[in-house]
Amino acid sequence: MNFGRRTFIKGVAGIGVTATVTGTASAADGGVQYIVRADGNGARDAVADAGFSVRHELAGGSVLVVTGPTDAAVDLESIGGVSAANPDVTVELDEPETEIDSDELPSDGAALSDSQWDKEITGVFQAHEYATGEGTRVAIVDTGIDLNHPDLGNVNEELGRAFVVDDDVPEIGPDDSGFHGTHVAGTVGATGEEGVVGTAPDTELIPIRVFPANGGAAFGDILAGIDYAAEIGADAANFSLGIPGVQEPGADLNKLKAEVQTVFQSAVQRGTVITGSAGNDAGNLQQGGGFTLPNSVSAAFTVSATSPADTLSYYSNFGTSDINIAAPGGGYETEEKTDSEDPDVVEWPSPTNFVLSTIPAEITEENYAYLAGTSMAAPQVAGLAALVRELEPDANASQVERAIQRGAEGAKGKSDPEFGAGIVNALNTVESLVDD
Repeated sequence: MNFGRRTFIKGVAGIGVTATVTGTASAADGGVQYIVRADGNGARDAVADAGFSVRHELAGGSVLVVTGPTDAAVDLESIGGVSAANPDVTVELDEPETEIDSDELPSDGAALSDSQWDKEITGVFQAHEYATGEGTRVAIVDTGIDLNHPDLGNVNEELGRAFVVDDDVPEIGPDDSGFHGTHVAGTVGATGEEGVVGTAPDTELIPIRVFPANGGAAFGDILAGIDYAAEIGADAANFSLGIPGVQEPGADLNKLKAEVQTVFQSAVQRGTVITGSAGNDAGNLQQGGGFTLPNSVSAAFTVSATSPADTLSYYSNFGTSDINIAAPGGGYETEEKTDSEDPDVVEWPSPTNFVLSTIPAEITEENYAYLAGTSMAAPQVAGLAALVRELEPDANASQVERAIQRGAEGAKGKSDPEFGAGIVNALNTVESLVDD
């Protein structure tokens, strides 16, 4: 493969690969999708008997995703066994511009690993002497994964699923409908066959596509993807997506927090660590009771983003109540420093201070791109969860999280508002398990 030119997704658009709320989720027949809290046995049958279509039954039937007429939430709540019903919302990923740079990427030896500062400073390469994720499984709940990427030969297409309200499933399946999921997947588990190495290169990657080819993802489908990840025994499920902005406590979206927690907690109880991005709004998630979704629930292992200098990236959300751990997401502590192309000013000039990972060839022409965001930080932790599970296969999800937190650096205790328990260190984490 020719690495003679660098392709990257640039600027604020590269950092802005978070979701934006685009409206109420619509069903394929033009109706509206609802997220329903079900408290009684037989709620699914009762909802169906009332004329609604049940698309997903989640968390053992405690949460239903149903479709029906507009303004039918009150009708749903009148059904026996239903305690709450709220219209679902859709989220949409921003599509950044791409630009071809004339600078060269490394093209010999370990190919592009010299550009993976994120793996170097977290001790990932050294950690591979102890664990590589063999025998583990990580689900990527996102836009899908490129099924033909040379560094993603460990994708299990057969177990892959698409949860979308659209007719593109037969055509696309779990393949990537964009680029975001492929980049996330490479950060977790790229094999290094040609270009980059993931944190867990021997893990099995499961593509769970929740974004259609056109338009946004329904929130209920995101929850269905997490539930499915637990159903197939994924050691970790990564969701690098969410509703942007810090929501006020009284916001309508607060009505969905209970259902998100129910689905996520069910997955955690079944053994799946759920790693989620903290969000890219430089927002304080602690003061004033602000929150984001779906990461602002206790069952999510929420990740803030850090720089090549081990500082909080300027765009990352923060807050003691939300942040559990930190990991490299790219960029520096200021936008000016992030954008600098002067090697005398920063060790990693723009765009190399972003995270380099896999991307579909039709997006970049060369299979790799630099992106930054908490979207890039969360999969670092999902990959590390796979290393822990290889060494401790009987550990439950909480024990895996605690092992990652014990191995982290740069924070006192577990409540640093920027870093939680600290910045992940893969080598520290696996060595502590081997030495026990």
